[in-house]
Amino acid sequence: MIIVTGATGQLGRQIVERLLTRVPADRIGVSVRDPQKAQPLADRGVRVRQGSFTDAASLAHAFGGASQVLIVSVDKMGEEAVRQHRAAIDGAVAAGARRILYTSHMGASASSRFQACRDHAATEEALRASGVPFTSLRNGFYAASTVQFLGHALDSGQVVLPADGPVSWTAHRDLADAAAAVLADEGRFDGPTPPLTAAHALGFDDIARIAAEVTGHAITRVTAPDAHFRRQLVSSGVPAEAADHLLGIFAASRAGEFAAVDPTLATLLGREPITLDAVLRTHLSSK
Repeated sequence: MIIVTGATGQLGRQIVERLLTRVPADRIGVSVRDPQKAQPLADRGVRVRQGSFTDAASLAHAFGGASQVLIVSVDKMGEEAVRQHRAAIDGAVAAGARRILYTSHMGASASSRFQACRDHAATEEALRASGVPFTSLRNGFYAASTVQFLGHALDSGQVVLPADGPVSWTAHRDLADAAAAVLADEGRFDGPTPPLTAAHALGFDDIARIAAEVTGHAITRVTAPDAHFRRQLVSSGVPAEAADHLLGIFAASRAGEFAAVDPTLATLLGREPITLDAVLRTHLSSK
């Protein structure tokens, strides 16, 4: 049985949906914190069990009978994120899974300027130490994040952000399709995959231009000094640690950590990946 964690989240839910087109429902199980939210999957024949990365006993039940376990990375950073990922790895090992898969990031590195990428690198080390074959899906940066970064740009006419570098913005749908393809073809990748990215790397100058074209609003890219941007975040109520993590994205992009483009995702999909232009049109066309 293939077990997918986080199956009620944005990526995990789409992975299960795409997996259902490749694998019979009775070969799929999900581990979720709130089984009620996964009732639609249960209604379609998917095994739904409660599981939490902070409760080893729940994982033993949720992962029971697993041949493969896909660990969808948590929405936390730092020691807590790595601790929870290690708990999930331990649970998969204890359940006797033949392979563990993990949603990592293209910039995973112990020396990354972005905390989440350092967390992914630490999790990959834990996977190597587990003694079980693993696949680390090194996903491109989520294209949907650009909508959040645009913030109030449609009202203000400005995208005010720190200096950045090119990023391979990649659609959730494509990454979900790729994960399903790898799960359905066990062992296709051993260890970290190449970067799973769209075909182009774009900066916020490009994003502001695309957003203006999509919405018909005049939108200008304004570069804010890092310190000024951080002060504004903190003064608006963002915790200092979270502000530092956000700045890490820009520091990492300026260093080229997210600039790589690779054909592997297109090969897995059997088509060209969805463009950032298409993602923004979907999210902004009604604004």
